[in-house]
Parts: sequence; structure tokens; C-alpha cells
Amino acid sequence: MTPSTTQATTAVLQNPLTKYPQPPYGEQEQDTPGSDAQLTPKADHGETSYKGSGKLVGRKALITGGDSGIGRAVAIAFAREGADVLIAYLNEDDDARETARYVEEAGRKAVLVPGDIGEEAHCRQLVQRAVDELGGLDILVNNAAYQMAHESLQDITAEELDHTFRVNIFAMFHICKAAEEHLKPGSTVINTTSVNAYKPNAQLLAYAATKGAIQNFTANLAQVWAEKGIRVNCVAPGPVWTPLIPATMPPDKTSTFGQDVPLKRAGQPAELAPAYVFLASEDSSYATGSTVQITGGSPTI
Repeated sequence: MTPSTTQATTAVLQNPLTKYPQPPYGEQEQDTPGSDAQLTPKADHGETSYKGSGKLVGRKALITGGDSGIGRAVAIAFAREGADVLIAYLNEDDDARETARYVEEAGRKAVLVPGDIGEEAHCRQLVQRAVDELGGLDILVNNAAYQMAHESLQDITAEELDHTFRVNIFAMFHICKAAEEHLKPGSTVINTTSVNAYKPNAQLLAYAATKGAIQNFTANLAQVWAEKGIRVNCVAPGPVWTPLIPATMPPDKTSTFGQDVPLKRAGQPAELAPAYVFLASEDSSYATGSTVQITGGSPTI
């Protein structure tokens, strides 16, 4: 028996239906933007499971929304793969410090920068802080997002519509524009879109519209930057269990979150992080303008 065969026979198979908790999760509410510490059941960010293999040694990454959820899982994975990380977040200081702790335990540098990415000046500041404090920038993860569920179009104010677009898509534009002069051939940009870009939730009209925009922004920028050797891709998550859910959805929807997908549960941030590692690493060197869909089986066509 060859070593590779031996290793394969000892790997533990896990049923994806039962690997993590299934709904109901219990009705719960949080104030926006939400806190990981208050989330029940707790989200898995790969704190104990993610094992690095040196795919990103020496890289410098900026991750928006890096305090919790998918952003925290990506920060942990990147650090364990060898990258230093700037964690951009709104005001969730406790969550951000917890993420930084895991980055530093992996032996990598963590820089915490709070602030509103809906403001163009802050977007430029984030990039400059990454360059100054990490010594460069070669991975950009545009992950932060705002959403709020509404039953009626009349419930969405002009101010909320503007805020949603500023945080979800305008910030992506401003950060990429500021980063362009610092990104070298081989650098990568990874944007977080959503299953809502293909299968929009009726209660998330503004959010879904921005996610469709992100999908096209990614495809377009990949073409614009191809000649520079900068790859631009995105990840489209389905329902993922993060503080954003109880902070932006009605309690009854929170309790049943994820039950309608074929795997009958919400995904965990830890299940998304390897896709970001793949798109950030040399393993995906021929991928640009691509979307990795991780939706629990929810069809996107």
C-alpha cells in the first residue's frame, strides 16, 4: 500500500448534512452590525480545524469585515498559510481583537483598523495602512457588507439604499482603485458576492442588487487588470451562519435560516475559508473573473 493510499484510507468522512447544527437555531435578535460573542449556536471559523500548508507565506492581505463571520475565518486561514493581515471592521472591537489573537497565535502580524468603508477617504486609508504597516499589499479581500430585511419596498428609505450601495459596492470600487498602484503581477483580489446575485431573496432587495453588481464588477475588473497580471475573482456564499443574520433578519427567519437549501442547514464560515485560500494562492493561477459558488446546494441557474 502506497503512502498516499494509506493517508486516504484514514481520512474521516463526514456527512455534510449533519456536520454542523441544523435549524431551528432559536429566535434571536442583535443590534446591527452584530456580535459573534452573542451568536447561538456559535459559528465555526476554523479555530481548531484549519491547518495551513504554507500557501501564502510572506503575503500581505487586507480583509474588510474581518472581525467575524467569513472575514474571521479567512483571516485565520490566511495567517495559518503564512500571511500577515490587516483586519478592517466597523466598530466590533471585541470581535476584531479576537480575530487578531488567532492571527498572532499563528505567528503572523495583525493590524486592526476600525471605520466606515462607506466613506471614500477611509477606503484609501485602509490601503495606505496596509502598505505602511504590513510592508505591502498583494491580497485584497472585499468581504464587508450591509443588509437589512424588509417586507415592502416602501420600508426601504433612500438613506438605507444609499448606505447599502456605499458599503457593499462603492467601497469595493474605492478600495480597488486605491490598491491598484500597490498591486504587483501575481497579486489577487477576492470579492464576496452571494447566491442572491443569482437567486435574490425578496426581503433583501437592496442587498441582492449590490451582490449582482459585485458579480459584474468582478468580471469586468478581471478583464481590465488581466494585462497587469492581477487576478480578480469572487466567492458566492449561500446562507452562512454569522452575526449579520440575527442583526438584520426577523427572529423567525433567523431560527429557520438555511433550512431551505438541499443540505438543510446554514453553512459555517470555516466551510468558506478554503475557497478564499485557493483564490489567493498560486493554486488558482489560471483563474480570473471566476466565481466559486458555495451555496449548500442551492441552484444558481
